[in-house]
Amino acid sequence: MSGEFNVVELSEDQLPAVVRLCRAALDPVRDAPEAAEIIARLCESPGRTPGLVAVAGGEIAGVALSSVGSRDRHSGHLDLLAVVPAHRRAGVGRALLAGTERLLAAAGAHEVRLAGNPPYYAWPGVDVGYTPAICLARRTGYRQDRTAWNMSVDLTDDSRVAQLRTADDEHRLAAAGITVRRAAATDRDALAAAVEAHFAGAWPVEVAHSIGRAGAGCQVALRGGQLLGFAAYGSARPSWFGPMGTFPGATGLGIGRVLLRRCLRDQYAAGVRSVQIGWVGPEPFYADAVGARIERVFFQFRKSLRP
Repeated sequence: MSGEFNVVELSEDQLPAVVRLCRAALDPVRDAPEAAEIIARLCESPGRTPGLVAVAGGEIAGVALSSVGSRDRHSGHLDLLAVVPAHRRAGVGRALLAGTERLLAAAGAHEVRLAGNPPYYAWPGVDVGYTPAICLARRTGYRQDRTAWNMSVDLTDDSRVAQLRTADDEHRLAAAGITVRRAAATDRDALAAAVEAHFAGAWPVEVAHSIGRAGAGCQVALRGGQLLGFAAYGSARPSWFGPMGTFPGATGLGIGRVLLRRCLRDQYAAGVRSVQIGWVGPEPFYADAVGARIERVFFQFRKSLRP
């Protein structure tokens, strides 16, 4: 299908239609089932700029969501660009991208990045499986500058799930005075402050966002009330794990492996059967601890908005 369309600013009442569009346009296994969570997370961004939709024949044919950088206000991010299959190859994606560039320039951005804008992001970059998006980026002057990836853990494998048991390790940690438990709402502020003190970037917001929400959670390790480590999931969306960290002085105790496995058990209990460890590193730890494998690869692009 092709034909005329108009690009207009997204309104709040169009969000349900945008979710339906994303369910039709995104990867049917890895992204479409969490379309509602993706849109909700992107709309929470304090740096969000006006979204755009392409309307054809009274229906939404495409959508673009963008934001200014959480740490660099001169960096603009295209957070989502989706076009329903029936309207592809008709200029919809190109028009939405051009409109987004104008909005970001008006917001003070000096460049546009096709890369995640943590802590409010849907992907680290453009999944290499989304070939039309990569072709559009290259045709419109974007250059690839980095590559990111996710690792996945298959929880449909009963033997893999059985390997997530942590009783022996927790007994060993308890003998050393270390308690491992699920973080409660009363832990949120102290945990976020501790993460901010020791880890740079968006992790404090992601950790805080994982506590007390449906489809999300956080596990912590403590000794004498002192936080030793944390592992969170569901901040980006229910099937994604991370971030995770061990505080200085507590490395080498096996805390990370226990926290990771407890989170994966929580996700399994919630019905998740394939966990994505987002924007991952270090790969050997996750491969050894839970049999994770590199699965999704993302290209990151950028384009200057200056003459």
